[in-house]
Amino acid sequence: MPGGRLTQQERQQIALGLADGLAYAEIARRLDRPTSTITREVMRNGGPTSYRADLAHRAAEHRAHRRRQTAPRDPRTPAQPHGRDAEAVREYEEVFTTVVMASGMPKMMARVLACLCLTDSGSLTASDLAQRLQVSPASVSKAIAFLESQGFVRRERDERRRERYVVDDDVWYQSMMASARSIAQVVETARQGVGVLGSHTPAGARLENIARFLDFVSESTARAAEQARDVLYTKPERTEPERTEPERTEPERTEPERTEPEHLTSGTTSDGAA
Repeated sequence: MPGGRLTQQERQQIALGLADGLAYAEIARRLDRPTSTITREVMRNGGPTSYRADLAHRAAEHRAHRRRQTAPRDPRTPAQPHGRDAEAVREYEEVFTTVVMASGMPKMMARVLACLCLTDSGSLTASDLAQRLQVSPASVSKAIAFLESQGFVRRERDERRRERYVVDDDVWYQSMMASARSIAQVVETARQGVGVLGSHTPAGARLENIARFLDFVSESTARAAEQARDVLYTKPERTEPERTEPERTEPERTEPERTEPEHLTSGTTSDGAA
């Protein structure tokens, strides 16, 4: 599997693959690259519908030039816990961020959410986030306000009375319920529009169909979140390899060797004839 940065020719192949409607995994297979490399490349350069090879290559060269100008990281930076590969974690965090951005979340909010999700504690202070992401405290504050409004994070105080931002299991349930409530508000507004525009007009009929569709989605989302909530608090079972007892085999029974009487094996008959 080739390493290093993507070449301009590879980026052109990515653009052609996207135009043909190929999945990221198929494009990666054709280029003999990891799927995560293709996903990150596309999502950081406009997404599958806006990706352009020439602009993507120019942006990559600009990033490489900027990295050469920045000071190297402090070598005293502590190693990743649990023996993780620091570079692999950094690359995965970038992939996670770009995928969240593809769902419609702004970049800074996606970066903060990814940073919180990838910590073992699931909580960080504003100072922690600013230091890890190399951004201003104001950027962190704005991102947290947005994520909190969407139900993705919550605030709590630690033993030193510092405010911490938390992403725990229940946050995902609360986020889904917040999404269902937001859709329900659109439903209500759409139905108000039906009354204003008239149910027998094309615009009124359109709004009624929107309301019916989103009403179903909202109810289904809330019901599914309630039904699946227990999954968030159930630890996955660790399956131990099945131990198989060695098969017990009965010792082979050997018949005792039969020896013929000497007078039968001596080559003479019982009457003494040869």
